This record gives sequence, C-alpha cells and structure tokens, in this order.
Amino acid sequence: MIGGMTKTARAVCPLDCPDTCSLILTLDPQANRLLKVEGDPQHPITQGFACVKTYRYPERNHHPERPLYPLRRTGPKGSGQFERVGWDEALDEIAQRLQHILDTSGGQAVLPYHYAGTMGLHQYEHPLAFFRAIGAAELETTICATAGAAAWEASYGFPRMGTDPEDIPQARFIFLWGINSLHTNTHLTPFLKQARHNGARIVHIDPYQSLTSRFADEHIKLRPGSDAALAYGMARVILEHRLHDPAYIERATQGFAAFQETAQAWTLERTEAATGVPAATVERLALEFARARASFIRTSYGMTRHPGGGSALRAVILLPALIGAWQYPGGGALLTTSGVFPLNRKYLGGKHLIEPEASGPRPGAAGYLRPNPEVRRINMNQLGSALTRLEPPLRALFVFNSNPLVVAPNSGAVRQGMQREDLFTVVLEQALTETARYADYVLPATTFLEHPDLYTAYGHHYLSWNAAVLDPQGEARPNTQVFAELARRLELEEPTLYWSAEELAQTLLASDHPWLKGITLERLQAEGYVRLNTPRAFLPFKDGAPTPTGKVCFDPPPAVILTEPEADYPLILLTPPAKHFLNSTYGHVERLVAGEGGEPVLWIHPQDAALYGVADGATVHIRSRHGEVIRRAKVSPAPIPGTVVLEGTWWERNAPDGKGINWLTGEGLTDLGAGSTFHSNPVAVIPRSNASD
Repeated sequence: MIGGMTKTARAVCPLDCPDTCSLILTLDPQANRLLKVEGDPQHPITQGFACVKTYRYPERNHHPERPLYPLRRTGPKGSGQFERVGWDEALDEIAQRLQHILDTSGGQAVLPYHYAGTMGLHQYEHPLAFFRAIGAAELETTICATAGAAAWEASYGFPRMGTDPEDIPQARFIFLWGINSLHTNTHLTPFLKQARHNGARIVHIDPYQSLTSRFADEHIKLRPGSDAALAYGMARVILEHRLHDPAYIERATQGFAAFQETAQAWTLERTEAATGVPAATVERLALEFARARASFIRTSYGMTRHPGGGSALRAVILLPALIGAWQYPGGGALLTTSGVFPLNRKYLGGKHLIEPEASGPRPGAAGYLRPNPEVRRINMNQLGSALTRLEPPLRALFVFNSNPLVVAPNSGAVRQGMQREDLFTVVLEQALTETARYADYVLPATTFLEHPDLYTAYGHHYLSWNAAVLDPQGEARPNTQVFAELARRLELEEPTLYWSAEELAQTLLASDHPWLKGITLERLQAEGYVRLNTPRAFLPFKDGAPTPTGKVCFDPPPAVILTEPEADYPLILLTPPAKHFLNSTYGHVERLVAGEGGEPVLWIHPQDAALYGVADGATVHIRSRHGEVIRRAKVSPAPIPGTVVLEGTWWERNAPDGKGINWLTGEGLTDLGAGSTFHSNPVAVIPRSNASD
C-alpha cells in the first residue's frame, strides 16, 4: 500500500528469539530507507506489537558505522585500520589464500565460526555447504541450546516439541522456570495474561528478580544450578500426597521406579539446604502444581548453563509427566517448538556432504569435493583453546552471523588467537564489531530487509517467508552469495552451493508430512506466514513420546550436580539477557545502550555488599580463575545472596575497562550436550581501593 513517498511491507524478524515476529515496515523506496517497524496486528503471535529492540532496527540498518564496502586490513590486528577494496579484488585474494591453505594444510585447517545472527535458513545454515564441500573442520554449535536439546531428547525424544503456546490460556497453573520471558519471549505475555484471567496462577522461579518476577503472582529465588534439587523436592511432596497420575505413568512412561526412589531422598529439609527455598514454600508449590492438573512449565536454556544443566532441565520437565499434565490442553512444558517443522533438510547446509548414506553421486553433482572422513570437530565454547593450542593449528577462520570476541567464553584466549598474524580471518558483518576489527577482510553483509529467506520458529507453529524489501545498502551482499562466489573461484561443482533462497525453500518444503500439507513457497510468498497443520488441541505426549521405546523416559533418574562457589571466588556470577540487547546484535545502537543505563552494571545483594565492603555505585574489580573486569556496582535485593548478576552481552567499548564479561568465563561444558556453562562462574568482587591486595 503506497501513500505519499512511503510504502508498507511485511517482513519477518530474523533474530534469535522464539517469537519470530511478523513485522509491518514503513519504507521510503526513493531513499532506500527503513523508516519504521511495527508488529503485525494480524499475526496470532505477534498481535500488533514488537519488542523495544526491534523498534530500533532502522537505527541499526542505517547505522553510520555499518560497513558498506569490502575492507582489507592495513594496520595491526585489532586496530580497526582498513582500506576499501572492490569485491573482485577481495574475493580473488581470499580465494587464493584459501586455496593455498587447502593445498598445504588441508580443509581441516579451516574453521567456520557462525551461529544465529540470523535465523533465516538460507543465510543461517546454508553457507555451511561451502565449508563441507572443501572438507573444513566442523564447528559444534553448542553455545546455546545443545544441553537443553539433549535433556529434552533424553526424556521426550526427537523431534523436540512441547505445549502449543496458543493453548497456554487453558493452563490452570504456570511455572516460568529459569526464563525471563518478558525480556526473551515477549509475545508469550498475552497468553499468560489470558491464562491468569481464566484463573491460572503464575509463579516465576529464578535466582534474581527481573521484570518477569514482577509480572508473576509470586517469585521464588533459588540458588543458581539447584533446579534439579527443587524439582526432586517437589516430586517427593507430590508422591507423598499421592497426587501423581499412576495410570498415565503406567501407560505412557518408563523408568518411574528409579526416579521415585531418587526423589524420596530429597526431603524438604535437604531441598531447602540445597536451593535456599524454604521447605514450606517447596511443599506449597508442589501441591498447587499437582492439584491444578492442567499445569504448565515454560522454561528456557538459562538453567542449562551450569555443569549439571542438562540433568537439571530433565528433572524440571519431568514434573508434568509425574502428574499427567500432558493429557490436558494447556498442560505440559515448553522448551522449544523447533521440532514441529518437518522440513526436508537433506541438502540444507550441505548436510548430504557429511552424511555417508546421502553422499553418493546424484544427477548434476559430478565433481563435487568429498569431505575428509576424519573430520576435525571443534566445540564453539572452546574457540579460545582451538585458536591458541590446537595442533596442527587452524590457519583460516571465517566468521559470519556471530561476534565471538564478545559472545564466546574465555575472551582472553579468543583475542590471543585472533591476534595471530598466521591466522587468515574473514568476517562477514553488518556492523564493525570487536571481531571484525581483527579480520584481514571485512565483507559487508545484507540485513533481513535486503535478502529473501525462509523462517521456522522455536516459540510457535508458524512458517514464514521474508521477501527483500530494500536494495542492499552500499555494496552489501548475502552470506550465500559471498560463498557461492568463492566456490566459483575454487571451481567447486557441487550444485547446492549456488542455490537461491527460493530453490532452497522448494527443497525444504518438499515433504509429504501432513503438517506441511498445502504449504507451498507460492502460498508463503502470497500470505507471508502459514500455520503448520498441527492438531488443535496439541497433546504431543498424551500417550507416550517419540523415544526408542515410545515412552516418556524417567530413566535414568536425572543427576543433581550443584553449582558451587570456590574458596577464593565465593560468589556465582550470572549474565542473563538484557531487555534492550539480543546477545551483542544491538550493542552499538546508541539509544538501546542508553536504555540499559549506558554501561554494564553488577547487581550485588546488600548482604554480600556488606560482607565484601562494596558501596552502591562504587567501582569494583570482578575476578575469576580466567580473568578480571572492572564494573560499577549496584547494591540491590534483586539477586539471591551469594549470587551477582550482570544483564546483557555488552560491546567491549561500553565497559569501563574495555573488556566484555566473557573475560571471566571458562570453557567448561555441561553434563549433557557439551553446552556452555556461562552461569556457573565463581567470582570475587573486590572494591577498587582493595584490588591490589
């Protein structure tokens, strides 16, 4: 619809958020500018509003620091000194350098580092086809979801799915457990309000008070990493009062006897000692949850970022199975809806190149490179060690959709590795991030406004198509186009390397699964989004689960692995998401930085502040076994004693010492899924006047 010099268009928010919002954009086509972003009022999840971050996307898209042309490094790594070059010159030299590395060191010396800077499948996952075609090292993308995925699959099988968010208004009791949903799942809120209007009680369980805590009817503070203990304490109460569902357990689950025996050991007194939650509160919550029957747990990945995080999540999500909540609309649990999208992913990201059963010759595929069968695998949480200690060393690093110098653990080692003059680094970016400043080449990447793509979601059941609504700013190019150009220079013949977004979408939708029936690319392009044909009401575990036995698995009983402080580092540091940031994506947008107060601040409980001599507003040193940063302290009752909190993944330039918070984090992994342990950092907080002691 055109009015004056502007027009409106629909788009899909590309960022790593369960909501995957449908957006209505106001554009100035003559100036090639985005003027305004609003939520689509017709979308059943978006419901006409967007988050505070997305409203500021025009400032990000047209930010004066956005790289618009290929840049070649001219100064020392990290200096940010570059010169503009043409695309052909940049790609020719990158291809020559890469070919030399492949000839002398093999593909295993090349590492793609990437994650969810965009969730569009063409720009997010499909670039991996290039790296798999040259036999590069495989990056294990474990920084966020793998511990949760492993926990869910161990209990409920694969694919991962849960309660349909649109059924939540039918729930009669709700735990928001380990999730600050008003920051990270904003569009869940209308459904929670409807449930409350229908009589549901909402309880937030989290180590510190947040916006979600104030929204809930009650906030329960527990010690970080003690979620499994609390779940077992509640399970014991439910069993003692015979509020479990023996018929459901017999019909739909396995391994219950061992789980029951483990739960019996978690008396109320033991649970209180481990969690800090009063025994009477544990008992009351267990009874409320069980008696409601249609009880629902919305959880997320935060609780998994501990050494025992996978087991903790398992213990929590088994509570609905204990009371048979999966039999009732609105009951159950939700970690992700990602498994409800039964796309044909055979060729996505060159998956066929690394799976032997799919790697045989196909029509039109003659001459594509076979990957090395002895693939080097690198956990992305251990990038620092990979860049500094791996033998034989990595010689080329390609970064896209991520900013590892800020978001990866062990920032000191990551920076040390990226300073290597013998490491050839190429960064595809929409902003001149800390990581980009260490690149040999920075290649300007398009934003979601400037390329088409297909989107699933992990917070609802709608598949979406995003069309390009603006021409690329400057000379920006999509990730897939850049890697296709490099593939041509390397004379790679694998046809999937050159697929357009539309071609990829056609193959992804080529499925006979009934949930995709009638959903075509043409329909998505015309309508913007389409709900999958999942049942209403959606009761995926009413009679069992897609595990090998067809049963929900109580066995083996989840372990309880508590997060403990250390003698020299007596406080546990949490670094949860901030309202105005999404990881580091918006870290340079001035008004969003201002909205977070302009600098990162450490919250410390008055009890701990008095113990360690910290005054409100004082500058403190925060130390761990891995490093030290300087922050301003805010004395607040928000955290549970023994825990300090710093919200947000800030760009380093906004910190008083020029260091991000991940200078304090280590490369330890979770018990399940080899995930990150960002929330289990023992630290010491030292007033600046005492910091030299």
